[in-house]
Amino acid sequence: MPLNIVVCVKLTPSTANIEIDPATGSLRREKMSFAINPFDEYAVEEGVRLKERIPGSWVGALSLGAPDSEAALRESIARGVDEAFLISGPAFEGSDTFATGYALAMGIKKIAQIKGRVDLVICAKQTNDSDTGQVGPAVAAWLGWPGISFVKKVEEVSDKFLRLHRMMEDGYDVIEADLPAVIAVLKEINEPRLASLKGKMAAKKAAIPRWGAAELGVDESKIGRRGSPCAVAQQAAPPARPQGHRIQGGSPQEKAKQLVEKLQELKLI
Repeated sequence: MPLNIVVCVKLTPSTANIEIDPATGSLRREKMSFAINPFDEYAVEEGVRLKERIPGSWVGALSLGAPDSEAALRESIARGVDEAFLISGPAFEGSDTFATGYALAMGIKKIAQIKGRVDLVICAKQTNDSDTGQVGPAVAAWLGWPGISFVKKVEEVSDKFLRLHRMMEDGYDVIEADLPAVIAVLKEINEPRLASLKGKMAAKKAAIPRWGAAELGVDESKIGRRGSPCAVAQQAAPPARPQGHRIQGGSPQEKAKQLVEKLQELKLI
C-alpha cells in the first residue's frame, strides 16, 4: 500500500559570519545568507527514496518560519518532493521547540485531512542553528505517535509498520514501530542527491500554500512566545579569537628555542 510521507524542513543560516544588533539582541537577517538546513537534506532524500521504493507513495515538505522559508521548500521540491506547505505568521514568532513541535503537528494534521492520512513523518536529527534535536520528538509527542531518533537505516517499511536501525554508542538497535510514526534521521542514512533540472523547474512553478494560525485552527496559547516555556534572555556574538603568536628566527634551532621559551612563559611546559 502506498505511503503518505511528510518531511519537516527549516531555512537556516548558511554562514558562520553572523551579526547581532547590539540594541535589540536580534540577528541581523538582512546581512546573512540562508539555505535549507544541511541535516534536512538527508531527511528529504530518505523521504524521496521511500517514495521510489514503494510505488504510488507521496511525499510532502512542511516548514514553519518566515515567508522566505519557501526557499527551503522549493529546494525540497527540486530534490524530488511532490508538494510543499508553509506555516507562517506573526502568531508563530518566537516559538521554542515545544511550540514549534505543536505547530508542525497541527500542520501534519491538516495535510492528513487533505491527503486522507499521513503515515510517516521524517525529521533531521537537529538543525545547524540551535542543535537541540528536540523538534522531531516534540512532533511525535504532540501527535501521540511513536517517535524514534538517531535512525541510520530504514530496513523495511509497509503500510502498517517499519523496521529500522537506531544508532547507539556501542552499535545499533533494531526497532519495529507501528505506523503512523515520526523518525529523526542521521547523516549516515544516505547520500543526498543533487537537484535535477526537471526538479528545479517544478520547484520554480510550484504553488506553496501558506497557513497561519487561523487556517490551522491552533490554540494560540501554545504557539509563539506566549506558548514557549523557554525564552532567549540574551544573544551575543562569540568573542573574537585573540591573535596568535608568530615564532621568529633565522634557523630551526633558534625558532625551537623561542618556542620552548614561549611555552614556558605560558606555563604550558
